[in-house]
Amino acid sequence: MTERGLRKKLVGTVISTRMEKTAVVLVERLTKHRTYGKYLKRRAKYVVHDPQSRCQIGEKVRIIESRPISKRKRWQVVDIIEKVKQG
Repeated sequence: MTERGLRKKLVGTVISTRMEKTAVVLVERLTKHRTYGKYLKRRAKYVVHDPQSRCQIGEKVRIIESRPISKRKRWQVVDIIEKVKQG
């Protein structure tokens, strides 16, 4: 497999799986304020392509940047890092 250039990789939590082959992933980052140095929590939601519909709500997943798949889908699920506990 050939490398397709540098693609961004992020880790986040699945918050929705209502659509077919699609999941919504919430990514939280800590950024430092330029002037005051205080750490701020920044959150972003990404619409992610999940072709086998493997993701479940609450799981921690790794996503990677990809070509546009639909109007808002520009990311794909690479793997599931932490499964949700059943029971």
